[in-house]
Amino acid sequence: MASDEVKEVEEGVPAPDPGGPTRKPPREAIAEAHVRVPTRGNRRLESFIDAVNSDDQVRAWWYMAQVNAERLGMSDHSWVHMQIVLNISLRLLRLLAKAGVEPAMVADHGMRERDAEVVVAGGALLHDLGMSIHRADHEEYSLFLAQSALDRLLAGAYKEPERTVVAAEILHSIIGHRRRGEPYTVEAGVVRVADALDMAQGRTRIPIEAGHEGIHSISAAAIDEVRISAGEDHPVRIEIQLNNSAGIFQVDDLLATKIRGTPLEGKVEVVAEIEGETEKRLLSGFRLA
Repeated sequence: MASDEVKEVEEGVPAPDPGGPTRKPPREAIAEAHVRVPTRGNRRLESFIDAVNSDDQVRAWWYMAQVNAERLGMSDHSWVHMQIVLNISLRLLRLLAKAGVEPAMVADHGMRERDAEVVVAGGALLHDLGMSIHRADHEEYSLFLAQSALDRLLAGAYKEPERTVVAAEILHSIIGHRRRGEPYTVEAGVVRVADALDMAQGRTRIPIEAGHEGIHSISAAAIDEVRISAGEDHPVRIEIQLNNSAGIFQVDDLLATKIRGTPLEGKVEVVAEIEGETEKRLLSGFRLA
């Protein structure tokens, strides 16, 4: 049964060991993958989460996505990333709904906000499946892998034609998370922004700890904390605590790009601040060969 006792943002989700844990065989590795979410009594969401947690193929795709991420020296793309994006997605969607922003499932299909929660959950948990194949164009690969699984994952919650409608909206949120994804719906915009918000301490800084120094890894290492709350002038306020001004690149190049041109533009306020009088040293030196 999906848990309804988890806080809105990730809590108790282990950060991967940047030193590289001893490799486990696939059967043991996928056994650890189990996502949790505050369902608030949403039975359809519970059914979907339970189906994902019991699906060995989906969990094997998560495992392979992380294997490829490690091969490339990238930040975490395991089930832990999916868990975090899932919780952030629901947090964003619920804040928007509380402020009167209608998701597509309500505005376009006459369904309910609870159905919109299933859509963002599907997008959050399946958006990086294509990383199990290749990094380049992984968003497109995610589409056909997710399509092959959605019928069974949604079977316990929906009958036709609603099942196909929900699946199509999930697929739209998956392809919409790419850099020029142009999401049409609130749900897809939520997944896109939530993916970019997995940037807090111990997460996106993994590459720099492995010795990969560049503007992306350095700016990512400057992010200490991300806080999401209701705003005074906007439905959502995102506060990002930096330890170094290099983090502005991460905020502007990644997060701002993910918000611009989506249904969330104008509805989300982003504030980035450096606390303290001195900045943390992130780079010992830089040299062009």
